[in-house]
Amino acid sequence: MLHTFVALVQDKPGVLTRVASLFRRLSINIVSLTVGESEQPDTSRMTIVCEAPETAADRIRASLYKLEITVDVDEVSRSEAVIRELCLIKVAAGPNEPAGLHSRSQIFELANVFRARVVDLAPESIMLEMTGGSSKIEGLIQVLRESGYTILEISRTGRMAMRRGLHTSRVLKALGLANGSPDTKPKPKPAAKTLPDED
Repeated sequence: MLHTFVALVQDKPGVLTRVASLFRRLSINIVSLTVGESEQPDTSRMTIVCEAPETAADRIRASLYKLEITVDVDEVSRSEAVIRELCLIKVAAGPNEPAGLHSRSQIFELANVFRARVVDLAPESIMLEMTGGSSKIEGLIQVLRESGYTILEISRTGRMAMRRGLHTSRVLKALGLANGSPDTKPKPKPAAKTLPDED
């Protein structure tokens, strides 16, 4: 299953390499990894999506905490957080395409249906920008391909996640959280083990 971890780490050279090496040692594949500035000075925010067994979450979190560059680690699920991804798609839309220049209007219509934006229009191509869940982005890509359009390039940021704020029960019900408010408290950092004093 997919696990999504949000980690705050010190903004230092080599941090990304150390985190990637940790997952390599654990034999866990990273599906996507995004890094950027956080609200804290000299601290970067990592959103790590990995494929691992359900029982591996605690082991991954504990391993991240063992890195001295780690400030905080939190695992978030789809119901507990807002999860988005940014995607750029360049589609061939020149006069030599099967539908000719008429393909442009069809691509514009698809963009409106999926709430994507046209961010570049060239003689031979159209670039779309789309923000949303992974399934929504995959849906647009699938429709474009099944409609016979040639996708020239795809660039995706990977998931970005942030825990939801505290809501009333009515809002939680509207969000589809049947069990009420999700646990929004951050996971406690594991206490360091101490050795007993020798006599």
